[in-house]
Amino acid sequence: LRIMKHYIISEIIYWVIAVISIFSFFENWGINNNKAYLFLGFSILSVFMALFRRYFRKKYSNKN
Repeated sequence: LRIMKHYIISEIIYWVIAVISIFSFFENWGINNNKAYLFLGFSILSVFMALFRRYFRKKYSNKN
């Protein structure tokens, strides 16, 4: 049960990073395109990591 809380917290952190990165992407789009693409990459990576964490959290919770 305690480990599941850690998985949920890390999943939420990845979603927060994705939202902040998407906001920074739109904020930097007209000013510095290279920085905007970097934030876009971070947001895509964060979404995939959050979905990866969710998959394994549900997989482990189904085993118990």
